[in-house]
Amino acid sequence: MFERFTEAARSVVKGAVTHAERTDADSVTEEHLLLALLDLRGTRSAAAFDALGVSARRTSVESALADARRRGGLTRADTEALAGLGIDVTEIVSRVEAAHGAGALSGGRKPKRRWSSHRPFTRPAKDTLERSLRVALGRGDRHISDEHLLLALAARPGVVADVLADHGATYTALERAVAGGPSGDAKAS
Repeated sequence: MFERFTEAARSVVKGAVTHAERTDADSVTEEHLLLALLDLRGTRSAAAFDALGVSARRTSVESALADARRRGGLTRADTEALAGLGIDVTEIVSRVEAAHGAGALSGGRKPKRRWSSHRPFTRPAKDTLERSLRVALGRGDRHISDEHLLLALAARPGVVADVLADHGATYTALERAVAGGPSGDAKAS
């Protein structure tokens, strides 16, 4: 599949690994893919982020992702469903952090890597990469580029899609913005 990736898409994958390494994450997640997409300049995804005002609110996006990590990765829908059952996630997070320290639910305790510094992609991150192929094929494109990765992230229910939507970047809005962006790199590298 990676042979179909354009230079921009490959940059996203490499950038996601770099973000995972910087935070000493044990694996590469959808969040890392989103952060790598936000790093790009001069591509269709960058133009879409600019058009929707997401680039200007990167700090807010990063904060929303951090808040989701604090909640143990629960989505807004998960939090609302639990609230409907009388469970206050904010209160639970506060109590856990009071007892075990800030970020206790964020998966901050990682085992030491013994053999290599290789970070595998989580199943949701792999699913996003696979979905990007379906997005590209559905749009009649022969190669997978950064905009296909972005649309795949927005299409997959979860924290990243919630954060994008909260910042005005729903799948539909992104699809429209991508269509109006620069041509990007259409050839595979």
